[in-house]
Amino acid sequence: MLKISGFNKGTGDQFAQALAGVMAQTPPPSALVLDLRGNRGGVLRQAVLVADSLLQSGPIAETNGRDPDADQAFKAEGADLTDGARLAVLVDGQTASAAEILSSALADDGRAVVIGSETLGKGLVQTVTALPDGGELYVTWSRVLAPRGWPLQGMGVMPQICTSNGPQALNQQLAALAQGRNLQSPVLAQARAVRAPVSIDRILALRSACPADIGGGLDEQAAIALLSNPEMYQAALLH
Repeated sequence: MLKISGFNKGTGDQFAQALAGVMAQTPPPSALVLDLRGNRGGVLRQAVLVADSLLQSGPIAETNGRDPDADQAFKAEGADLTDGARLAVLVDGQTASAAEILSSALADDGRAVVIGSETLGKGLVQTVTALPDGGELYVTWSRVLAPRGWPLQGMGVMPQICTSNGPQALNQQLAALAQGRNLQSPVLAQARAVRAPVSIDRILALRSACPADIGGGLDEQAAIALLSNPEMYQAALLH
């Protein structure tokens, strides 16, 4: 399991080095777990670099604002350092900001299965200006859109496997995946179809399907079951 607790200067390089070390094992692992639980975010660019090391190509995120200079598109330009190894991403209600950008990119591009609960839902890019009295002025510059076009702000990331509804509900999901069905598919489709602006009532209704919670042992249990069964893994991926 690889864990990222925050995205600071150098996180992308540190992650790439750690990942290279893991993949240098003989034989290299066929499946990996990336733990983003409790990750409150940080530098957007570092999340993009981590995503770039796990994706061969495709979009990572977009930022849209009123000023044209706020509009940016981030795309994977490197190579998948895992050579396509199965990937599970663990998230919880404290997963936020840059960590949500990473998890949504990997899920929307069909590269990973996100496991856990709804994330915090912080998808705004802000600039900070120091004030003469020692205070700080935050200016919201743009909103972040996931690869499939839905806004992270408020929505958060809806996982493909939900653990926050308890062990019985999780076992039902895993049993359905073993039969090639994902019980999360209807709410996942609704969440990915949302476009900004979106009402609070709509956000709350969707998020209630997998309430934000603190991660726990069910996340690891689900990841082990999923990654040990390629057919279940394929059924859980977004297509």
